Amino acid sequence: REQETYGDQTLQAINDRLMELAKAEGVTLEAKHSNSEGELVSWIQEARGQFDAIVINPAAYTHTSVALRDAILSVTVPTVEVHLSNIHQREEFRQHSYLAGVAIGQISGFGAFSYELGVRAAIDHVRRAREKSG
Repeated sequence: REQETYGDQTLQAINDRLMELAKAEGVTLEAKHSNSEGELVSWIQEARGQFDAIVINPAAYTHTSVALRDAILSVTVPTVEVHLSNIHQREEFRQHSYLAGVAIGQISGFGAFSYELGVRAAIDHVRRAREKSG
């Protein structure tokens, strides 16, 4: 991947930092990675009833995958879309997200920190929803 666009942190380093954040927040986090659209769809579908939120970087599937969009819509698990780069400052074809309309929010352009912001947003969303429901 282009280091100037996506940064130089490894996925393992990002995941390690997210695990530390989850531990500090008292939540459980499961990190997964796949380049397979079908596998991502399966994981999203399996999240119903197992996870309180999803944080996803759909990468190039952002701009192409109706299947990911439909999976997120069908499971009704709050989903935060994250991107390392600011997709809205990139090529025109990268500025459209099929997921944005079904995600509770989108965070992009902060490099690896986008993941941390996404996890924090998901935790906050779930906690506020629980407070509302009593």
